[in-house]
This record gives sequence, structure tokens and C-alpha cells, in this order.
Amino acid sequence: MDRAELLALVEQLRLVGTDVQRIEVKSQVGKSLLETLSAFSNGGGGVVIVGLDERAGFALVEGFDASRAQDAFVSRCAQLTPVVRPELSIVPFGPGSLLVADIPELLPRDKPCYITERGRYQGSYLRTGDGDVRLQQYEVDRLVEEHTQPTWDGEPVPTAGVGDLDSEALSVFLAGQREVRPKTFADGDDVAMRRLGVLSGSSPTLASLLTLGLYPQEFFPRLAVTFAVFPGTTKAGIGAGVRLLDSATLTGPIPELVEAVIGAVRRNMRVGALIGDVYREELPDYPLVAVREAVVNALMHRDYSPMSRGTPVQVNLFVDRLEVVSPGGLYGAVTLRTLGNAGLSSTRNQRLATLLENVRLPGGGLVAENRGTGFAVMNAELTRALMPPVGVRDDLASFTVTFYRRKVASDERYRTAREAVVWMLGDRASVSTSELVRETDFSRSAIQQALNQLIGEGVIEATEPARSPRQRYRLTRG
Repeated sequence: MDRAELLALVEQLRLVGTDVQRIEVKSQVGKSLLETLSAFSNGGGGVVIVGLDERAGFALVEGFDASRAQDAFVSRCAQLTPVVRPELSIVPFGPGSLLVADIPELLPRDKPCYITERGRYQGSYLRTGDGDVRLQQYEVDRLVEEHTQPTWDGEPVPTAGVGDLDSEALSVFLAGQREVRPKTFADGDDVAMRRLGVLSGSSPTLASLLTLGLYPQEFFPRLAVTFAVFPGTTKAGIGAGVRLLDSATLTGPIPELVEAVIGAVRRNMRVGALIGDVYREELPDYPLVAVREAVVNALMHRDYSPMSRGTPVQVNLFVDRLEVVSPGGLYGAVTLRTLGNAGLSSTRNQRLATLLENVRLPGGGLVAENRGTGFAVMNAELTRALMPPVGVRDDLASFTVTFYRRKVASDERYRTAREAVVWMLGDRASVSTSELVRETDFSRSAIQQALNQLIGEGVIEATEPARSPRQRYRLTRG
């Protein structure tokens, strides 16, 4: 870093008034530096500036000796495993100089970087905002998992037997495999099923139970999908007493889970329509092909290690977006930067992915391709619908895909009056019958019928006594 870059950086820090995500300021090379070195090495890297006093407005520390600080900095780097190897430079600043250290991110195979004397589970950190946060055991385990190929999905489930697999689905799968790889079946079906990862010994594998099982949740109750529809933009409203508009725990093997999620989203999202001279074009809030890809990716690439088997995939529908959240972050060579690059794929669950490539959905079609095309398909569908690309958020504990709800066209109509009422109330504290009629183009009788139905279901309530000229309706509380 040259002097001009350093001056610009310090000016930015003075404007913000504190450290930032990728920049840490230290007055001296103290022991707290160890946590920052670990955090930057485990995250996306960062810059440490030594010799500034944050409490004095990021002024040069009086009497600071940059050369001595450099020697101490190198000594601190040796107190981590693996040893941190920064790029160090002494840069003129005011009447003196500062020590600037550029800390590179470690390769996945070398993480976690931890403070040696504290050990891997007590001395591993990650940068969050302007601070360094110690990683939990689960997060450390996910970093260690990057060193080798995980095999959780190939483990046997000793409490299950072949009878816990769907005989029809298994038969179709084996018939397809026998056609393309007959040599695999040369020693009989039992041997073939072990070679194909359906069995480990005499027990079904976790992968085959999740893919071909009759009811996997008999053995793993929380390897399911939770679906929830929230009346606002956050979950916080639940604590204030606003009820969920819909909620379900979806179970079954992965092919059935995918179809169940799509059905739940279809039932609960708004579907508008543009009426042309001849044709009616339906406009859903979210392209279901894109949502299907996100759900398949979540179930196929989620973390199936023992510590995460109590955590389901979540599908959360808010008034402004749809989120699909899976346990475990991105795995292997795929990063947020490379996500969606054509053909780039890194499979955490090899057995499961291979089975899903050869198992069909209830409505036909293979569950997954596993060719690194999932995000390309999602964004292509969103582009076709004139919608923004998906948002993604990744950390060690979870991965989230966000679809942003389509904006309503000025000449668009809702599919039903009930949908119009529910979704207008999702954006507002209350509405009147006249407002609903005026803004949705449904008749007063259709709107009133929808209001009565929703009141009967307990979804909405009236704010005034019956027949009041000031009558309005709002989502039910309590």
C-alpha cells in the first residue's frame, strides 16, 4: 500500500468513526492482534494498520516505532496455526510512519487458522462487522470438513432396512441402472445396490433413505422442510402477536418434499394476470421453475453431518420476498464470487447427488442434474419474468437464496379476490372495502365475500362494529 492509498483509507475511517469489515486499526502490536489475524485468515482477508489511536480520531500514536512493531507483528503471526504470512510495509504518515499488514485469506484446505495456545475450538475467529467473533464448534467442523470429501450421506442407517425403501421407486431406479450399467448387476441385485450406494452392508444409506425411502423422518424427524408465510417483512411480528398466515412441516423423501414445497408456494403466493385482446397471461410472484431449483439445491447440498440433522431446510414467504435457507454454507471450490458460473459445481454429498440424478419427481422429470446449472436456470427464469436476480447470503452455518417479489403492473389483475385482500393487507396496516374495490377491480360483492371468508378463518378482523361507515380490516392479532 502506498502513502496516497493509506491517507485515503485513514480519511475513510475518520468519516466512519470505527474499524470496518476488512480494516482493523491497532495502536500497538498487542495480544488482541491474534484474534484479528485468525479472523482475517478464515474470512476474506483484510488489512491491519498499526500505529493509529482510534480514540484520538485515528491520529498517529506518539513515539510509535514502526520497525519495532514489524518485528513484534511477525512474532505474533508465528503464534497461529498455520502460521500467518502477511505482506508487511512501513508507510510514511504525518511526522512518522505506520505499519500496514495485508492479511491473505487461507485456502479452504488450510482453515481454520487458530491461536495455537488456545487450540482449534477455542482459538478460531471470523470477522463480523468491525469485530472478531470466536467460531462455534459446528462452524469449526465445517471448515475442517473442507479438507476431505464428506461421507455422511453414504453412512448406513442401522435401524432401517430394505423394507423402509419404497419398493416401486427402488424397482424403477434399479431398472434404469441395469440398462445403463449391466456389469454392476453381474453379481446380483444386493451387490449392485451396495455398489450404487443404496446399501451399506445390509442397511440403507442415508442418501438412499432420503431419496427412495418411504418415510425418512421416521429415523430423522427434522430432515424435513419447514414452510411459513409471514404477514410482514420480518419474523419479528410473531413476537408481537401477529399469527402466521400459513405454516407446515413438510415430510417425505426428497422428490416428494420438492413437490410439496412448490405446492405450498403456489397456494400462498399472489398470481396476477394481464388481460390482452385474446389471451390472459398469468404473472406469479415467483417463477416456480426457479423456486424448484433453489429447493432442490438446498436439499441436495445441505449439511447432513450429525450436528445438523436436527435442523430442517426453511422456506419462508414474506410480503416482499421468498427465502430458502439450508444448513451449512457453500462447499468446496464454489464461492459467492463463482456461484452461477456455467459448469462449476462442487458436491458436498456425492452419494445423494448421484442418486438424485437418477430418480424422478412424482410429476416426471429427474430431480437434479448436478451440472452446476442451478443458479443459471434460476436467474434465466427471473430474467424472463423481468425480475431481479436472486440474492445469496453465505456463512459457515447456513446458505440463503432470496427471491424478490415481482412488482405489480399497473394494468394487472389478481386471480382471486381473496388473494387481493391478503396481499394488500400484507403491505398495509388496514384497508377499507372501498379501497379494495377501487384498487383491485373486483366487484364489491366479491370483495365482501372474500372478507367474510377470511374473517371466518381468523386471518383478518374488523376494526369497527358491524355496519360502521368507518369500517376497516386488518390482519388478526393474538
